[in-house]
Amino acid sequence: MGLTGDSKGQLLSQLAELVKEISGLPECRNSCKKMHGTLVRRIKLLSPLFEELRDGNEESMVKIEEIKGFGLLKSALDSTKKLLQSINEGSKLYQALQKDQVAYKFQQMTETIEAALSEIPYDKLDISEEVREQIELVHAQFRRAKGRPESPDLQLEHDLAIVQKEKDPDPAILKRLSDKLQLRTINDLTKESVALHELVIASGEDPGERIEEMASLLKKLKDFVLTENPEADTSEGEKGLMKHRSPVIPDDFRCPISLELMKDPVIVSTGQTYERSCIQKWLDAGHKTCPKTQQTLLHTALTPNYVLKSLIALWCESNGVELPKKQGTCRSRKAGSSASDCDRTAIIALLEKLANGNSEQQRAAAGELRLLAKRNADNRVCIAEAGAIPLLVELLSSTDPRTQEHAVTALLNLSINDSNKGTIVNAGAIPDIVDVLKNGSTEARENAAATLFSLSVIDENKVAIGAAGAIPALIKLLCEGSPRGKKDAATAIFNLSIYQGNKARAVRAGIVPPLMRLLKDAGGGMVDEALAILAILASHHEGRAAIGQADPIPVLLEVIRTGSPRNRENAAAVLWSLCTSNLEQLKIAKDFGAEEALKDLSETGTDRAKRKAGSILELLQQLEVKEDAVSLSSL
Repeated sequence: MGLTGDSKGQLLSQLAELVKEISGLPECRNSCKKMHGTLVRRIKLLSPLFEELRDGNEESMVKIEEIKGFGLLKSALDSTKKLLQSINEGSKLYQALQKDQVAYKFQQMTETIEAALSEIPYDKLDISEEVREQIELVHAQFRRAKGRPESPDLQLEHDLAIVQKEKDPDPAILKRLSDKLQLRTINDLTKESVALHELVIASGEDPGERIEEMASLLKKLKDFVLTENPEADTSEGEKGLMKHRSPVIPDDFRCPISLELMKDPVIVSTGQTYERSCIQKWLDAGHKTCPKTQQTLLHTALTPNYVLKSLIALWCESNGVELPKKQGTCRSRKAGSSASDCDRTAIIALLEKLANGNSEQQRAAAGELRLLAKRNADNRVCIAEAGAIPLLVELLSSTDPRTQEHAVTALLNLSINDSNKGTIVNAGAIPDIVDVLKNGSTEARENAAATLFSLSVIDENKVAIGAAGAIPALIKLLCEGSPRGKKDAATAIFNLSIYQGNKARAVRAGIVPPLMRLLKDAGGGMVDEALAILAILASHHEGRAAIGQADPIPVLLEVIRTGSPRNRENAAAVLWSLCTSNLEQLKIAKDFGAEEALKDLSETGTDRAKRKAGSILELLQQLEVKEDAVSLSSL
């Protein structure tokens, strides 16, 4: 039984959102980087299919006869998103040691996506030739990848084996391993320590001897980093710990779970010592074994290790090292969980000033919240939870320029947190941010543009922002702003124009002439942005018409001849859209010597640029045949 137009539309929206979420995942920084990046890149290329189908009219949607593949694909992308997130957030050492299992999971995802794509009848879908061409290419990539597993990283395997085996490995090998796993700084190693701790606690099955292997590896890497660069990329707290070139912490002073210096060491029934909060969390998770020895615990009583605690205190005093803070270094503090007590108290006091203070107090409080929201992810969560967002939205209408500036920038910083985006929009912020964009100070306008870009990451917000009249104001900033303001405006316009309705709004608001000016001003630093926006507008019939009226062919061909690979690709995409829809543009391209430039691009460009160049060259050949035929008939 076929799905209704509404249910299909909902499924396509979900697929588009999944692709967007996967595309927006942070870059992978571990041994899975290549597999992660390849899979994300391929999935990202599916986006035009769902965007075009979802934005199409309802009648065309109802005519889709087979929908099985879309349901299968949604399930596959859901699983893929979870896998990619776990790879990003998990322990880098664990993934390196389990590389075969991780590679197998990526291969399974590739096969599942390919199977789903095989169930989608592209020839029956109401999509443009360009989108069909792209999706068929992506499908072919998945088909090839299905039978071609990731080749092993022999150097990584060799280095891991040596570092595990040898007591004092060669520093050159440790350096190579540190670089490969992106564990170069104290901050990196601290995060890895937390990730290992989370792995131990969250594992439904005890990880067993792998824990000891990873603990040993991490300790060797920590000692190497401390020796090589003891103050690299450390927080203020870590700098305090290391201000005397912190000596290597004795193994017996480290908690086997967190690998950090123990403050409150306790003994379990097997005789092993752990930091109290770490082993308590292990026990609270229902584990009945000793994490280090895997022996069953006879009881769960924790006995303070006073002797070791005294030795640690004496060692710290002798070496000028501060004991860990009260909350303990192995306490799990995931990004976005809560702010520190000090910041929380400050936030509550600032909110009181926002709500009830005079204009000077409100200005100062908004400025402080702006800084706190910029500082870290925990603060962004805490500020939102405390109820600051509606108060900041109210201040967007302030008559004091500086207060307005602080308010919109605070909202920009808060919007970095995805869950805060919804809160900001629900507080009715979009019309007020657009008003700041139109009438605020230079800095306020630029930060308003950046805020709209941040909010527009969510698809439904693209519609609301466009409907609120943001696009004409963004175009004005694109024309008048500082270099930074122009960049902010361009990125916002580009993101908004992904939604089909906003393409028409941008064209009707006069976006094409300023984009052409920016494109012709090679020294202005905006050629990349101008071309990217033109490429996306060229997929809309009003966009093609407006671009065609702006005498674009000479400058597009100049970019194809001399531009960067990405710019050559975008210029070719714009030229392709013009030439396939308008015979006059094709003739103009021929007159300006397009053939030579496109032949070079078809050999040296990116894959997409080669396809576009080849397609236009075919059109030029067909045109030449027609012209020859006309010439012969006139004889």
